[in-house]
Amino acid sequence: MARLSPATRDSVPEAQRDAFDEIVGSGSPPANGPGSITIHVPEAAKRASALNQYLREESSLPKKIQELAMLVTAREMDCQYVWNAHAASAKAAGVAPEIVEALREGGEMPALAPDEQAVINYGQEFYRSHTVSSGGFQAALEQLGKQGLVELTMLMGNYALLAFLVNAFDSGLPPQRTEPILPV
Repeated sequence: MARLSPATRDSVPEAQRDAFDEIVGSGSPPANGPGSITIHVPEAAKRASALNQYLREESSLPKKIQELAMLVTAREMDCQYVWNAHAASAKAAGVAPEIVEALREGGEMPALAPDEQAVINYGQEFYRSHTVSSGGFQAALEQLGKQGLVELTMLMGNYALLAFLVNAFDSGLPPQRTEPILPV
């Protein structure tokens, strides 16, 4: 159960009501997920959304790598919402179902392409130890290049923010859940 009442125009800071109107338009505020939380601070929501938009639509990372990074983050953050919002799209983007299942279950990984291995190792190293080894960093740099690695790090950090939001505020699962829940 969500920990905040749904946002309304009157419930947001007065100075941010124009931003609220811009986000919501003629519709309603988001009912679940990170947007249902960030809409309480519309200016921050706009800025976070702009970063997310760049990382998802304009970065140099292929969709497959983006989705894999989101799944690594969701799994490491035990975030049901992000996992269920992205597991199917990861498979559609070319992440093998066996990889998705191994990540979900925390099991042994099947054979991985070098870029997949680098992304998984990079994310898991950071989330588990709060640092990345020289070898993990170098492998990711070799696979993704400087721009790609900066974007990967920003993408994982952005999805960690989203996971923090939905986990802390208990926003629940996406309404169209198609994936099994994470074993946590």
